[in-house]
Amino acid sequence: MDNTQGHILWVDDEIDLLKAHFLYLERKNYQLTAATNGIDAIDMVRNQHFDIVFLDENMPGKSGLEVLGELKAIAPSLPVVMITKNEEEDFMDMAIGNLAADYLIKPVKPEQILLTLKKNIHKKEILNQQTTTGYREEFGEIGMQMSESLTPSQWGDLYRRLVNWDLRLTEADNSMAEMLRMQWSEANRLFGRYVKSHYLEWLEADADHRPLLSPDIMPKRVFPLIDKGEKVFVVVIDNFRFDQWKAIQPLLADSFNFSSEELYFSILPTATQYARNAIFSGLMPVQIAKMYPELWVEEDEDEGKNLNEEPLIRTLLQRYRRQDTKFAYHKINDTTAGERFIEQLPTMKNHSLNVCVLNFIDMLSHARTESKAIRELASTEAAYRDLAEGWFRHSSTLAIFREMARLGFTVVLTTDHGAIRVHKPQKVVGDKTTSLNLRYKVGRQMSYPSKAVFEITQPQRYGLPSPNVSSAYIFTLENDFFAYPNNYNYYVSYYRDTFQHGGISLEEMMIPLVVMRPKGEK
Repeated sequence: MDNTQGHILWVDDEIDLLKAHFLYLERKNYQLTAATNGIDAIDMVRNQHFDIVFLDENMPGKSGLEVLGELKAIAPSLPVVMITKNEEEDFMDMAIGNLAADYLIKPVKPEQILLTLKKNIHKKEILNQQTTTGYREEFGEIGMQMSESLTPSQWGDLYRRLVNWDLRLTEADNSMAEMLRMQWSEANRLFGRYVKSHYLEWLEADADHRPLLSPDIMPKRVFPLIDKGEKVFVVVIDNFRFDQWKAIQPLLADSFNFSSEELYFSILPTATQYARNAIFSGLMPVQIAKMYPELWVEEDEDEGKNLNEEPLIRTLLQRYRRQDTKFAYHKINDTTAGERFIEQLPTMKNHSLNVCVLNFIDMLSHARTESKAIRELASTEAAYRDLAEGWFRHSSTLAIFREMARLGFTVVLTTDHGAIRVHKPQKVVGDKTTSLNLRYKVGRQMSYPSKAVFEITQPQRYGLPSPNVSSAYIFTLENDFFAYPNNYNYYVSYYRDTFQHGGISLEEMMIPLVVMRPKGEK
């Protein structure tokens, strides 16, 4: 049985001086091939497989850097490690710029070689092993944490742990991922029970004695920054989950310091019409409907539900006696609009407050439901997250944030709600006035499995308007979704495994709020 750890090509014009290294690596079950010059090394890489190349920098004929460039042209994914006596920073920069996997300074110790092999050949195997061991050890701790009576902040800690392991297990391509999904499902079951028990008491408490909710964002997190004299840009990415934030965070690390990162609770329903309007108005939906009826759109009305965000911000500033605060509101729906927005950004430094809504991820969620091609591209949680990261990286969005950093804005990055991948249908019957959302329903005389939902029969107590005197709200829990009996099998098949929002889950309700300041600022 072949137990070779890997095939190494070592290129050095003084190869005879490396016998000790060769013997050491052969005892570690590595196969070694030697080349004394760059031309032979290039021919060898063309004609046979190697797992890694150790390349001397100073040889007769072609230099190490020249050989490096040709090797990468032939085999772009082949790791090439430069070995050199040159400790000059310029050389290190050139080696890295030419895609060297690593560089080692002579004299090289066997342990350095072994560490380089582990980093470049065995990283995935080691990552899998370490991640499996780590999650197996923490599995019991997470289970114990879930069995306790958790506070809102402890729920946030638990959710962070689950997301962290989701990211790590995905990166490691690990078989433990299914165990995590089972544990996550149990966490969502308990979270639903927790929200049902505590949501009303949150709403009845004042803002200083409850977890941070959607209406609290502007007065409690944004206004204090303005009061410090900072130029603030509030960026709301619609339908943006915490795991998606963790995926894009590294893309912003070159431009921003992350002053704070927290999770806050979206109000119910976890939908734009309710949660985002609550953010921009600083009010619960029932208060908007009563105080500013011209700015509230009922579920059964055809008018767009998020067209009044700019006037809602204005009402918030007026109520807090901030009429003199100069602000601007922007909504970006595509890359072209984003590019125009970048050109306008310098003019926005005259405002104390700027607000920008980015709609892409919400559109991606809807497109995934409606498009077979997008559904196949985002067939898993990890693929859905990667698609969002790809959008952020390759659209105008990353350039928008970099320009904000260059101009010195403090950015408050958040969202109105997240989304969950739904799977289990719950039958509901309602009249023609019943709302269409799959994770919540508003209507009268609805029939539904009461034990499987969170029902609100007194909407005003929960900060929600009543379209009719007998209106009620029902919310799905865990990964359930509502389906009508008519054409039941068709609709269940169509919507199962799509990403939806409006209900109660960790993914929908526990959402990121990040304060970012440009690099170089405290």
